[in-house]
Amino acid sequence: MHTALKAFAAGFISTLLFHQGLLGVLYLGGLAPFAPWNLTAVPPLGVPAVISLAFWGGLWGIVLWWLIRTAPARRYWLRAIVVGALGPSLVAWFVVMPLKGLAPAGGFDPKIIVGALLLNGAWGFGVAVLMRNWPRLGWR
Repeated sequence: MHTALKAFAAGFISTLLFHQGLLGVLYLGGLAPFAPWNLTAVPPLGVPAVISLAFWGGLWGIVLWWLIRTAPARRYWLRAIVVGALGPSLVAWFVVMPLKGLAPAGGFDPKIIVGALLLNGAWGFGVAVLMRNWPRLGWR
């Protein structure tokens, strides 16, 4: 399988498992205001919100892999978490939210800031785990 396709798949799967998995833990602990794996249809295609999110996670997975792929062992994991936390969060806060008519960074609400960093950091870690373990998973 082509590397970019693997990175897309890793980002997509990581969204469903790591990002949404952590969101589920936070939700069950009363620390997140909404449940994971949202199946509400979103425009313009009417796909479930979680699938739309996973698609974007797949695209971000390609970017993340390009930025972490050459990092030495210890830095690989740290870079995956830090870049994973910051990249998608910054774009969501300062591009996506304003485009949707929301205040940048959710009005700088600490819950939104910390939540995004945690969820996207978990996503970045998941991408790193999946990319390092493709052969062990039996995927070529």
